[in-house]
Formats: sequence, structure tokens, C-alpha cells
Amino acid sequence: MPLAKDLVHPSLEDEKKKHKKKRLVQSPNSYFMDVKCPGCYKITTVFSHAQTVVLCVGCSTVLCQPTGGKARLTEGTSGHFLIRLPDFDFTLSRPSVKLRI
Repeated sequence: MPLAKDLVHPSLEDEKKKHKKKRLVQSPNSYFMDVKCPGCYKITTVFSHAQTVVLCVGCSTVLCQPTGGKARLTEGTSGHFLIRLPDFDFTLSRPSVKLRI
């Protein structure tokens, strides 16, 4: 009797729904993003789960407001992922050059 799901190769959608500690490879849900201010067009780096109000450095407008989990971007601001932590490749290799101290 075959299984309905492939446990060795789960789909990406199934892995995103799971808790960060119960995934096949543990990875965080948080990330950093660049947010562009609609007034002065300066770019500010914002943490996805920011717990404080983030203001623009140039004109002091509110860029994002905290919620219970992820921070909510205010209307008019545009943001994109700077570094998405779960997508990193954590394979380690030995350095080919030995450091002498």
C-alpha cells in the first residue's frame, strides 16, 4: 500500500505551512527587506517581524507598523526582499587555503 505523500521529498507548499522547527530542514520565517519611502525615495532596511514602528530616516514618515507577527507596510511604500533567510544553501565546504597565524 503506497503512501499518499512523499515524506522524503515534500512539496514546497507543504514545507512553508509547517512550523519552522518541524520542517525537513529547519529554517526561519523571518527576512529583511528594503522599503522605499514614497516621499523622499530613500531606502530603509526593515526586519519582517519588526516590533516597533519604523520611520523614514529622511522625512520621518511611518514605513511599517507592527502587528502580532509580521510588520505591516503602510500604503504607498514599496518593498522587496533583501535577503530571505530560509532560501540560503547551508552546505559547508573545507577551505582550500590554510591560514597561517
